[in-house]
Order: sequence, then structure tokens, then C-alpha cells
Amino acid sequence: MTDTNSPRPVTKAVIPAAGLGTRFLPATKATPKEMLPVVDRPAIQYVVEEAVSAGLNDVLMITGRNKRALEDHFDRVPTLEDSLEEQGKDKLLKSVLDTNDMGEIHYVRQGDPKGLGHAVLRAKIHVGNEPFAVLLGDDLIDEKDDLLSEMVRVQQKTGGSVIALMEVPESQISAYGCAAIETVDGEDFFKVSELVEKPAVEEAPSNYAVIGRYVLSPKVFEVLENTAPGRGNEIQLTDALQTLAKGNEEGDGVYGVVFKGRRFDTGDKLSYLKANVILAAERDDLGSELRSWIKEFASELD
Repeated sequence: MTDTNSPRPVTKAVIPAAGLGTRFLPATKATPKEMLPVVDRPAIQYVVEEAVSAGLNDVLMITGRNKRALEDHFDRVPTLEDSLEEQGKDKLLKSVLDTNDMGEIHYVRQGDPKGLGHAVLRAKIHVGNEPFAVLLGDDLIDEKDDLLSEMVRVQQKTGGSVIALMEVPESQISAYGCAAIETVDGEDFFKVSELVEKPAVEEAPSNYAVIGRYVLSPKVFEVLENTAPGRGNEIQLTDALQTLAKGNEEGDGVYGVVFKGRRFDTGDKLSYLKANVILAAERDDLGSELRSWIKEFASELD
């Protein structure tokens, strides 16, 4: 484990958002999947808010064609703001203004869709030689769980790269990247010894799945540049992390933080629907009536 007296702080977050969202067609034919609402905020806003809450005020989105709505959402709309102010709709005005004040948000297009590893590599010029976070837009982490801040702490302590892990049923592991882990004396995080992208159930080294949060050493860029296309003929971030996990030089090493909180996969239709219902049911303005309706509705089901 690398120890450094003055680690470079983590201030930048990269959010890959170039996917087509085919699982939600036809809803995503003209609307980016990241803009599908979860209650009354687009999914991407939850992810940006998570990054900013962890102190990552410099956000780079890796986008593609038909993603202009992402830029528009985080931009000023003076006519709308003026209209809401004139009508005295202060609460709505605040919700709109809040989307304009979420740190510095930058955009770059991925170009060719060559996989998650390629999308992360597109951030190299912006990130430079600093550790940085990667947040996948399909994963919503409960705001009550401070996962990202804990991962940043581990990265600063180790100098390597950190991935978020979650235990899943063995039957589901083939849908995820999978990690073999080893304990670290005196620590509540783990050392990752092996990573496999979507293994067959019988070949998986564990039931610890990699979920969509990473805090990476800048050395990952060098490795990605020399990583051949893997599964699906795409440049896999998992393959690059496997290389880092096997290395012994500065910036090498991969560590895992096991997440036991609440996560929603908004790229999955059922999980997306659950996210809307659960988060709305917990709202002060919606929860009471919604919970009453859910009980009534459920009582009528066969």
C-alpha cells in the first residue's frame, strides 16, 4: 500500500453519459436516459448533487449525440426564472436556480462508443495528473449514505484506485464486474486481487459486484491507452483496473469499499420504478398521500 505525505486532493468528477438508453425505448428516442425523471428531478441531477456533496465541484460529463438536454438542464433559463419570480413561485424558482449552482460543469463528447474505459480516457486532458472520481449515471446512491466521501478518504490513504463493491446473490454476479478481495490489517476497506467483467456464475471469484462509483489514480489513463478491446469489443475499465491491481509501482493497487446502503439502478425498468415510488413515499410533500394510496392499491391486488 502506497502512503504519501501530501496526496493530491480529489476535486474532479467524471460522469459518463453517452449511452443510448435502449432499454427505455421509445421514451429515450429523443430524450437522454439521464434526463428521465425520478420524482421531479432528472436522474443525472441526483448524481451531480452526490459529487458536489462530496466536495467534487469540478464535473466533466462525457456525452454523445442527442445529449444537448443535459447541458440545457444545468444552464440558466432567464425567461423561465423571470416568469416564476413575477408569479411569486419562490419554491419553484429556487429549484430552478439550484440547478445553475452545482459547481463547474464541463462537457466533452465521447465520439466513437468504445466502452466505459474509452469514455473515462476521454477525460484525460481535463483531469490531468490528479486522482478523480467516476460516477455512473445509472446508479443512484441514497443521499443518506456518504459512499463517495469514504472512497475519497481511502484513495488519499492508499494512493491507488478505489472501487465500490456490493454483495449480490451468486446468481446475479454475471451481470456485473466482479472482484476478489483480501483484508487489510486494521482497515475497514479491502485490497482487490482480481477483477473479472461479467463472469459466468461458476467462474466468478466472489459475489462482490462492482457498482458505479470509482475514485481512480491518474495512472489509469496510461493503462487505458494500452488496454486492448475486451468483452463486447469495447475498452473495459475493469480490464484496466485488473492491470493496476497486479502492479507494484506508485499509483498502482486497487482497493474496495463495500457498500451496504441503498442503491437504485435507473437503467433497469423495475429498479427505476421502485426508485420513483420509494423516494416519493419518503417526501414530506408527497409521502403521506402516496403511502396511503399504496396501501389501498396493494390491498386490492391478487
